[in-house]
Amino acid sequence: MLRFAYSSLPWKGKDLEYNLGMLAENGWEGWETRESLDQLGTPARLRRVCADAGIEIAAVSGPNVSSAHDAQESLERCMRRIEFAAECGAGLFMSKGPAHGPVSPTTDAELDLIASHYDTLAEHGQKMGVKVAWHPHVNHFVDSEAEWDRFLQRLTTCKLCLDMAHVVLWGFEPSQAARDHANRLAYVHLHDDLTRDNTAGDLGDGPMCDYGDFLRTLEEVGFHGWIVTVSGGTRDPWESMKLNREYLRSIGF
Repeated sequence: MLRFAYSSLPWKGKDLEYNLGMLAENGWEGWETRESLDQLGTPARLRRVCADAGIEIAAVSGPNVSSAHDAQESLERCMRRIEFAAECGAGLFMSKGPAHGPVSPTTDAELDLIASHYDTLAEHGQKMGVKVAWHPHVNHFVDSEAEWDRFLQRLTTCKLCLDMAHVVLWGFEPSQAARDHANRLAYVHLHDDLTRDNTAGDLGDGPMCDYGDFLRTLEEVGFHGWIVTVSGGTRDPWESMKLNREYLRSIGF
């Protein structure tokens, strides 16, 4: 059975107890945290808040991995969040690579370097039972079908967060991408109405793909990880929690 979680990316305010309670009330099972460790508090506190709400931590999201002068510093920050995820009982850490902008295609040397950083993080996570997943994102170092193929063949340990909206913007069909990369797939993001300017809506505002077919494909390939809806933040955050879950129910999930 597929499991559905919600990203805290569009949340306003810091009342974590209230936000998680609203998630549970609207039928979500899990939550992807984007908050700083200062906001989240200790792992013990976070486990307690989640248990009280009846919400699991689907993943801890981290800072971008860098290929510049601050690469080692970014790796250290990611490692601390991986360790935090382990102490909270979260089984996955997700991150995306450096922003790229409208520049020439990423070089093989840069792809090699970033892939080695992600595999280093994945090996660190393995020691603590935390999977590490790379999140593809438009306007970042991988920003085309060709770069996607070139980068994925360089990863050996790191897993994939398949964000269907970003691959749609590259011209991929999400269900086929799920079939092609089923053995690497650890995490899934759902967006709708996403643009290259990084504006987005809620599920049903597009739609960007046949979401029902995509989710059924995930079932067919034996995906057992979390599927996380990410709202674009165009509505009241608690209205979006409800609308997104209702949309999934309307297509049979």
